[in-house]
Amino acid sequence: MRDHQFRGHSAQDTLRLWRAVRRGEKENIFPFQEEADVMFNSALIYEFAVLKRFAEPLLKTISTKDPAYSEAKRLLKFLSYFLPLDPDDVPPTSILREFIGGSCFQETISAVNES
Repeated sequence: MRDHQFRGHSAQDTLRLWRAVRRGEKENIFPFQEEADVMFNSALIYEFAVLKRFAEPLLKTISTKDPAYSEAKRLLKFLSYFLPLDPDDVPPTSILREFIGGSCFQETISAVNES
């Protein structure tokens, strides 16, 4: 959703890049994460219920002939187990807002970048 909303990428583009993203994590993040001064789990219990509303329409645009179709179908099946949750219920300070928009920190970031 973030790649589509903020970078203009299609669902197909994002799924095609996923292997490279995972490879980068394995090479550059996971081997060093225990050396970090601070580490936190940002997963939220309601995350998939919120993301469902954004992800389903994007995944449904992938054609059955596209190489990304099987992954899109798998993700749609996974999302079918969640009831959608209105994004308005997500606090403006939530890290989930990085993916769905509406963060209260956007103005702060813009102001810092301008100075």
